[in-house]
Amino acid sequence: MAKPKTIYSCTECGGQSPKWQGQCPHCNAWNSLIEGVAETASANRYSTLAGVNAERGKVQSLTKVRAEDVPRRPTGIGEFDRVLGGGLVEGGVVLIGGDPGIGKSTLLLQALSAVSGGASVLYVSGEESPQQIAMRAKRLTLDTHDVNLLAEIELEKILATLAAEKPQVAVIDSIQTVYSAALTSAPGSVAQVRECAAHLTRYAKSSGTTIVLVGHVTKEGALAGPRVLEHMVDTVLYFEGDTHSSFRLIRAIKNRFGAVNEIGVFAMTEKGLREVTNPSAIFLSQHDHQVAGSCVMVTQEGTRPLLVEIQALVDESHGMNPKRLSVGLEQNRLAMLLAILHRHAGLAVFDQDVFINAVGGVRIDEPGADLAVLLAIVSSFKNKPLPAKHVVFGEVGLAGEVRPVQRGQERLREAAKLGFTHAIVPKANKPKQKIEGLEIFAVERVEQAVEYCRGG
Repeated sequence: MAKPKTIYSCTECGGQSPKWQGQCPHCNAWNSLIEGVAETASANRYSTLAGVNAERGKVQSLTKVRAEDVPRRPTGIGEFDRVLGGGLVEGGVVLIGGDPGIGKSTLLLQALSAVSGGASVLYVSGEESPQQIAMRAKRLTLDTHDVNLLAEIELEKILATLAAEKPQVAVIDSIQTVYSAALTSAPGSVAQVRECAAHLTRYAKSSGTTIVLVGHVTKEGALAGPRVLEHMVDTVLYFEGDTHSSFRLIRAIKNRFGAVNEIGVFAMTEKGLREVTNPSAIFLSQHDHQVAGSCVMVTQEGTRPLLVEIQALVDESHGMNPKRLSVGLEQNRLAMLLAILHRHAGLAVFDQDVFINAVGGVRIDEPGADLAVLLAIVSSFKNKPLPAKHVVFGEVGLAGEVRPVQRGQERLREAAKLGFTHAIVPKANKPKQKIEGLEIFAVERVEQAVEYCRGG
């Protein structure tokens, strides 16, 4: 029997190469080629070839297309609806990924139980048996009388079941376990994931069924499979948080029907995932008195302002190379901020170990945390707590200027609502009208903020 021909596929662009290379020749990505079995060309995959007559497509003017708001189907879970942009969309495809055991299947089973009261739903499981899913539903005390279940991993059978049952919402758990008999490669390979996702997406668009795909993640935290998987779907959601902690975050990375970078906050309990009504409370440490190295900032996650405590620890280094460690914030930005602090505020920490942490396991990507990080470092280095009931936000430039951030008014109102009385903000973010209960100190330079905290 002839040995099957192997080929190397790129997980980033899907390009193929006959031999392994360190760099993909198509997209120049490094270490992205994965070995697989070469697939033979299907006779009917691309029926419109040169010389073959095809029916002409319908062309219409864009101005004649009616632009209407997309109707939503609420899932019954407010935080999940927030991340989705208001709820599930008819014919939409949602891809949700996260670490093993973080709560993907639990959340979707809870959502299907809530949706099943007003819509037909189908749960397709490729990893767990029906008994395991029934045990989970019993443990969560869910009403699953109207939740239909299918334990299957063959794509053709799944599509046939979808066409026969015609559910309005379907969950595929997970896309990496589904395989097509038309391909010879193993489930989870680049070709299988790409083709199965493409067929399911095509079915969703043609039938109007909302399909939710569960995706595995690699050890680096990215969704397993080809990068094109995220391009095909309408919404990409990531579960964040430590499995040893009770709190979970869902972040929207891509959403064609809503805002990106929106987050939903949950707490894992014995009865499943429960919404956190005041998420700012979990990102603030509870201190009996003011401590050095702690600074509260207001970050903007999508449409929601959140108060997060930034903690810094500056300690004398006993090695040749001082340590620079950042948890929840960008590592390279910390080195830049330390250089700015030395150049423009006269504070040298080149012989100190510097550790930065965002409380609660949240990840902050926006530059609006710069000023809070700098003031936390100054507080820890001087071993002097910052003034009580102060919040801080602002981007810091290389020239030492403090730049404005977006939605400054909303951030300040959120801080005032939670009982903070003072705010250090960029001058351009200073509101024209006074916010009741909040005294604002506007700064233009880093040194102004440092001197204010030293004298506070």
